[in-house]
Amino acid sequence: MVVPTLAHGQIDRVPLGVVFMVLFCLSAPLIDVAAKMASQHVTVTQVTFARYGFQLLLMLPFMLVAGGAWYLSRGVFQMLLLRAAVGLVATYSFVAAVQAMPIADALAIVFVEPFILLALGFLLLGEQVGPRRIIASLIGFAGALLVIQPNFAVFGAVALWPLVTAVAFAFYILVTRRLSGDLPPVAMNFHTAWLAVLLILPVLGLGHVQELPLLALSWPAPVVWLQLFCVALAATISHLFISYALRFAPSATIAPLHYLEIVSAAALGWLFFRDWPNLTSWAGIVIITASGLFIIWREHKTGAGDKAV
Repeated sequence: MVVPTLAHGQIDRVPLGVVFMVLFCLSAPLIDVAAKMASQHVTVTQVTFARYGFQLLLMLPFMLVAGGAWYLSRGVFQMLLLRAAVGLVATYSFVAAVQAMPIADALAIVFVEPFILLALGFLLLGEQVGPRRIIASLIGFAGALLVIQPNFAVFGAVALWPLVTAVAFAFYILVTRRLSGDLPPVAMNFHTAWLAVLLILPVLGLGHVQELPLLALSWPAPVVWLQLFCVALAATISHLFISYALRFAPSATIAPLHYLEIVSAAALGWLFFRDWPNLTSWAGIVIITASGLFIIWREHKTGAGDKAV
């Protein structure tokens, strides 16, 4: 797919960013499905390592074809290192959550992330957040609560892992947005992958030396290797989508659209695990979908002219 890049100072192409964010929301839950399957047989650390190790192999041919962006300035390298670090934290914490919890329940707790993202975008990047976006976010979050109905009493401390994911992923999005003007998405995800592998290797080495069960690696059955590969494949595709989304639109604009991910998560949860939402959950899905469609409609109507809507 050939997508035009933006130079510094060029006006954001918000509708295009919205499209890529929707594609991300449709594909991202496939990561969780594959990770949940694989984590029943190998450690969460091995799933996290495989996610970035296989991503590195998947992105290498694209980098060779692209033929550029191999050199990294000091500032870009530091931001990529931060992106890899928060990506590792987000991946590990969410896989640890879905290993024990239903995907939908874990995702519901993660949906505090758009609130964190809106706040960080305003405080750190000076992005405008108008009342309509705030209201849409609140409505979407209310819908997420109806869909998932999280119960901390049932899952206990495991329910804290999605909160870690929410904070880490908010920073991941902001760093991606910051890098979007300096690196094309292919290069960004390639460099993030090899940096993540370098960051996690010492952890794996420590686990091997100390014989820590939580950090152990194993050689699973072929079907588990396929599941681990699918984690990386879905992650590579979906994170390319979100990289393009953040390249073309402000994070405050696309944050409410993230609620659409719960729709595809509910569908995949039923397909793979027969976890079918009840009537209350369906009401929440309708609310989430309406909130996302409202944001898309506003962006189409305003033509990205009013950044504070």
